[in-house]
Amino acid sequence: MPRSKKGKRGSSKPGVKNGMKGESAASDDELTSDILSHYSSASETASVLEEGTGGEPVDEQTAQEETEDKLKQCIDNLMDKSAKTRLAALESLRLAFSSRVLYDFLTGQRLTVRDCLERSLKKGGGEEQAAAAAVFTLLCIQLGGGDEAEEGFKSLRPLLTSILNDGSANLAARQSCARALGMCCYVSTAEEGEDLVKSLALLESVFTSSYPNREGTLPTPKPGMPGLHTAALQAWSLLVTLCPASKLTELLELHLPKLQACLQSSDVNYRIAVGETIALLVELGRDIDEEFEVEDSESLCECLKSLATDGNKHRAKNDRRKQRSIFREVLHYIESEDFTEEKIRFGVESVYIDGWMRKRIYDAFKETLESGVRHHLQHNQLLRDIFGLGPPLILDAATIKGTKISRVEKHLFNSAAFKARTKLRNKVRDKRADVM
Repeated sequence: MPRSKKGKRGSSKPGVKNGMKGESAASDDELTSDILSHYSSASETASVLEEGTGGEPVDEQTAQEETEDKLKQCIDNLMDKSAKTRLAALESLRLAFSSRVLYDFLTGQRLTVRDCLERSLKKGGGEEQAAAAAVFTLLCIQLGGGDEAEEGFKSLRPLLTSILNDGSANLAARQSCARALGMCCYVSTAEEGEDLVKSLALLESVFTSSYPNREGTLPTPKPGMPGLHTAALQAWSLLVTLCPASKLTELLELHLPKLQACLQSSDVNYRIAVGETIALLVELGRDIDEEFEVEDSESLCECLKSLATDGNKHRAKNDRRKQRSIFREVLHYIESEDFTEEKIRFGVESVYIDGWMRKRIYDAFKETLESGVRHHLQHNQLLRDIFGLGPPLILDAATIKGTKISRVEKHLFNSAAFKARTKLRNKVRDKRADVM
């Protein structure tokens, strides 16, 4: 896994803690709003360049210093006695870390942030633990998967493991810890490493409790457990993409037959996660051996066809639509190795999702970074290395303006796309009517 280790060490001096007592929750909201308003106005290269081409020049240095001061205040608030203030600070940092690349700032603050997150994981309530695990995941992504991220992961892994294994812990916290273990291990450890093996085994111990028992029947899950099983399975499947061929062969033999049984789960999100994991494992199996065959493939395809055409009215309409869409893709891949390629555009660049392994990796980062994933694809060297994009592009104003299309062109394009989509849907409806 390529890692970015560039960047100078910033100041590690923490900001001055606000000594005012009785501070209202509104101040935390204002702090979050101030930070995010700066990102929304200055995060895109295009906007900075456009402002610089006319009128007064933009003082990026001053804006950066102001933002860092506000971030330091958020970090200080992580040590506040009020749980509400700590939660607000964690949410502010989560939004900031997901929407902006802050490597230079965080290399100087990482120990302070890590110590605060450790405190929240040890002593905080369930909501605070979930938020702290999410922020720690983003911290590892921000640090670029280098030595700093690996050091932080080894330091907090015992706490994340303890919460995940604690049956009495808050379910949201356990889910967040499962995702953190998967993503942090993915970006910070070497392939075939001891951390990888341990993390795989730990996540397996969580979702395999949903496997059929000796009688071949699926256990009835406790309330909220399917969500935890889904998070653990998705984190596990992300780490599977790092495994060598020898380990993959072992995992395929052990898990593929049992995962097929889990397609009958009563939870739609878990069924979808299982279907995507099966497709991923088959793809990896075919990469190892071109003649790889799924055991009892006829039964698997019948089950996938049933899920791809599921019309049970007792399920929510959106759930049925999502399930049918995913399982059609899984079925096509299992039967004919077809995968519908997806193009993700960001700025003037694009990344192509052309297989289940690439999809699992992209989905994991998208779930963590949310709307900031495109910004990180543009500027975060870790993501650019993972997706083979090379160093970040340095664009001038003329290049950016040249890539923009006018409102008229955009309108014409959307109209043409709408007409084409309508024609296609009418054809599909006609075919359905003929069948009926």
